[in-house]
Amino acid sequence: MILENSEISGRIDLQKKIEAVAKYWSLIFIALLMIIFSFTGKGFLSLSNFQNIVHLSTVFLLLAGAETFVIITGGIDLSIGFIMGFSSVFSAKIIQVMYSGGASEMVSIVVGSISGLILSLIPGIVNGILIAKYRVPPFIATLGMWGITNGITLKICQGFPISSLPPKLVEIGNSYLLYIMPHKAMSFFRIPPGVADENIRNLIRIFPSSLFFSITVLTILWHLLKNTKFGQHTYAIGGNMDAAIRAGINVKRHLIYIYTLSAFLSGLAGVFNVFQTGIGNFTPYNAMYELFAIAAVVIGGASLMGGKGSIIGSILGVLLLKILENGLQISGIEPFYRFIAVGIILIIAVIIDQLFPDLF
Repeated sequence: MILENSEISGRIDLQKKIEAVAKYWSLIFIALLMIIFSFTGKGFLSLSNFQNIVHLSTVFLLLAGAETFVIITGGIDLSIGFIMGFSSVFSAKIIQVMYSGGASEMVSIVVGSISGLILSLIPGIVNGILIAKYRVPPFIATLGMWGITNGITLKICQGFPISSLPPKLVEIGNSYLLYIMPHKAMSFFRIPPGVADENIRNLIRIFPSSLFFSITVLTILWHLLKNTKFGQHTYAIGGNMDAAIRAGINVKRHLIYIYTLSAFLSGLAGVFNVFQTGIGNFTPYNAMYELFAIAAVVIGGASLMGGKGSIIGSILGVLLLKILENGLQISGIEPFYRFIAVGIILIIAVIIDQLFPDLF
């Protein structure tokens, strides 16, 4: 009897360990990647490289946040990448016209950014109405919007990025909280005066403004999903739509809100991209921003069947993919292997979800 109890206890402990590994596999995988790339990639563990990863992840964190809400409801949004491009080009065009017309840098930037954000709401509202009121499958509705926004964007920019924008854009989008020139100077939010171009390599930059921006937006999204009635309704709709209707949730209105929020976050990513690059850039056909976001959300523990997912999980999914991309690049490995690795990781995530459906 004692032996049997010992065997049962051992099996339970083993099961708990397996479940713990399955639940936190993305964190374990990130740690494993960091260990491997620390040996294969020179400078991978440097402060500047980690800040670069965070900075380049900002757009994808916003898109993954958008996709998280949609996927939890059991839907999918294929239009987020091109809504991002649409917002980027439209806001840049407004900024360009106003700036070239004599408006100040800040007025042009503020008006153009707000215009891009407001206009980005329209595709989301249309998506929501088509899906909620006319029962168009999310895949078809958002795929249609994918083409519409792409066509409008290319018409606006004629296939070329919108340039000749105020230089202040890039200064803001790529700024840091603290700049330190060793043994000489230190300043906040701007490069210390008197730093010559030949000494710029020695300048230490700490805490990119994009990190503060990401933390702020993602904290709001986390609170919205975790601690509000809006978040509870989102999970309820994805878990069982019929039960949500019987519980008195206005499912149609909520879905319109969800797809509008998704479009707004995509528009926010587009506006940030203007600040980051200094141009209004349409989304290239081969960029696959929406597929990257979907992969990150699924890797983070969400289910495409709905009812499961979290902002924290999506953040880990984005970081895992960006660390993988950065590590392969620094290690000198051909970039197309990234697609193979992402595919394998995505399959692993789905298998874990199927084997341990109640963990997340």
